[in-house]
Amino acid sequence: RGPVLLTASEDGTASLWCTRSGECLRTLSGHTKRVSSAAISPDGAWIITGSYDRTAMLWCVHTGECLRTIGGHHGVISSVDFSA
Repeated sequence: RGPVLLTASEDGTASLWCTRSGECLRTLSGHTKRVSSAAISPDGAWIITGSYDRTAMLWCVHTGECLRTIGGHHGVISSVDFSA
């Protein structure tokens, strides 16, 4: 697939883009409010998104499936990341 770029959007989605062609490879939908942060795991297999809806979601890069929703935050999730 080559190098990819991940973006977070105010429409509640995150998108994965091909840096060579500019094509949108996948749009991840599931948050009910703005996605404030998104990150790709070091091995490129997973995406984590954080949102104004106070949830973080774990996604499979290859299928776009949401594997887990993590709730319980008392405020907006402003940053997400993976450990190495």
